[in-house]
Amino acid sequence: MNPEFDFEPAATALETVVCGISDEQLTAATPCADTTVRDLLAHVIDLTEAFRQAATKEAVGGSVAPDVSPERALAGDWRARIPAQLKALVSAWREPAAWDGITEAGGVSEQAPVMAMIALDEVVVHAWDLAKATGQPFTATAADLAVLLDMLSTTPPEGTPGLFGPVVPVPAESSALERVLALTGRSLHWTA
Repeated sequence: MNPEFDFEPAATALETVVCGISDEQLTAATPCADTTVRDLLAHVIDLTEAFRQAATKEAVGGSVAPDVSPERALAGDWRARIPAQLKALVSAWREPAAWDGITEAGGVSEQAPVMAMIALDEVVVHAWDLAKATGQPFTATAADLAVLLDMLSTTPPEGTPGLFGPVVPVPAESSALERVLALTGRSLHWTA
């Protein structure tokens, strides 16, 4: 599989969900354990910038682990900032040089194509998390889901500490989205 892909469909899906979130929903629970919509939006602000910097290589040697504390404040301009940062992320990964060499995000160094797949996972799965938490529809492209299934295919049953909870069993006939969610420790049928 060619590891290069376009972030635009996933970024657009996340932007659509973010634009549909009301102030009243900021305290709602999400499929991410002990994480509110507000917390997850703050994380999305961080990850979209971190993975943009991974594409440009400007983070190499200087990235730090993300702040995941629940006390972390959500920027007041999140409704404008997240869409702008998503557009910058898409643009950065459209540069051919983004896919070359080693890059860094969140204090972790990795081959650029692997980092891109991790970024895609973050964008797609957190878009689903936010959609599910706020009662919005969500779809991902078959191409993006294929990339994620390939990346997640080696996830151990106990999950990946710090990234994914234990794998959720799903029937063999499950959709690609259900399988991606299951490999990240989520159930399509999650409710608050």
